[in-house]
Amino acid sequence: MKKEKVLLAFSGGLDTSFCAKYLAEEKGYEVYTAVANTGGFSTEELNVIEDKAYRLGSVKHVALDVTQEYYDKSIKYMVFGNVLRNGTYPISVSSERIFQAIAIIQYAKEIGADYVAHGSTGAGNDQVRFDLTFDILAPEIKILTPTRDMVLTREYEINYLKEHGFEADFTKMEYSINKGLWGTSIGGKETLKSEQTLPESAYPSQIEKQGEETLTIDFEGGEITAVNGVKNANKVELINQVEAIASKYGIGRDMHIGDTIIGIKGRVGFEAAAALLIINAHKMLEKHTLSKWQQYWKDQLGNWYGMFLHEAQYLEPVMRDIEKFLENSQQNVTGKVIVTLRPYSYTLVGVESPFDMMKTDFGEYGEVNRAWSADDVKGFTKILGNQMKIYYNVQKRNNS
Repeated sequence: MKKEKVLLAFSGGLDTSFCAKYLAEEKGYEVYTAVANTGGFSTEELNVIEDKAYRLGSVKHVALDVTQEYYDKSIKYMVFGNVLRNGTYPISVSSERIFQAIAIIQYAKEIGADYVAHGSTGAGNDQVRFDLTFDILAPEIKILTPTRDMVLTREYEINYLKEHGFEADFTKMEYSINKGLWGTSIGGKETLKSEQTLPESAYPSQIEKQGEETLTIDFEGGEITAVNGVKNANKVELINQVEAIASKYGIGRDMHIGDTIIGIKGRVGFEAAAALLIINAHKMLEKHTLSKWQQYWKDQLGNWYGMFLHEAQYLEPVMRDIEKFLENSQQNVTGKVIVTLRPYSYTLVGVESPFDMMKTDFGEYGEVNRAWSADDVKGFTKILGNQMKIYYNVQKRNNS
């Protein structure tokens, strides 16, 4: 009989290594493996993952590079919306997972897989992101989750692999690191305690520079186009360039505390120098180039966009509607933002833009008015206060 085919989302870690061997040995499936790269893996790391996959019995292993798609369909709009979950976290890992899941299920359909599998546990957000995406895009393909269903310990998984002839160093690292184009998340014993924070040594990027340095970021239509005056059409390269410069100052570190999709509170440390600098520089440029109500409604929709992205709702049609609004709002968001970098912090110095609404002939705040007279302001203020005057007049009348 022909074996049924399963595609396993494979990272090379303990859980997915167990799944690869278990699905082949115990369940008798023909196991294919794929890693979806959203900018977090080097060539060397991808080679190591591929070697592990074949040693575990994978019939075929592929690396699916979706970094550019991740920028075009997610990061771009997160910048347009200045998305920081709970005002802090640039939803680095959570936004990645959706695009990894999309890439995996698309490849599963290409190879005619009967099943798709992942190694998520039952305690986190990723299980929902993978399951929901798989089920919407390919309901005909069944989902397998051995790690979640069997509630296994690390010791059990390691022993199982050893007993089945697979030896590897699965020493539990003190900190769990998930790296991607839009930031790196860090989990450890401190993130499980409400009163503790990560030590300096837990962050992958250590401080290498002291003093101050000026960084300039150019935007056109809301998208990054140059770093320190050097233009580059490749947005991914520009993001990596900002990260390489700013991470040497320990910029972009913080702790995110938020609500998980499954309802419990969660904490995770992160470092995302490029994401935080680009978002905040972009936001400052918008303050100079957008109207008051453009900024107001962008804040509302940007917040919803980030929440839906985090909660596995990327495929909800309203997301495309929000993207259209965000994209349309960026027509005048063009200019240069000047930033001063220093250890652990940065200052947004100012902007240069042809659309700067401060540069007008109408007046200078607190200094001089040119487009209206003193009498105009007196009349305006009197009308503006009418509603409040009526309210207090009624209160006075009823209390007398």
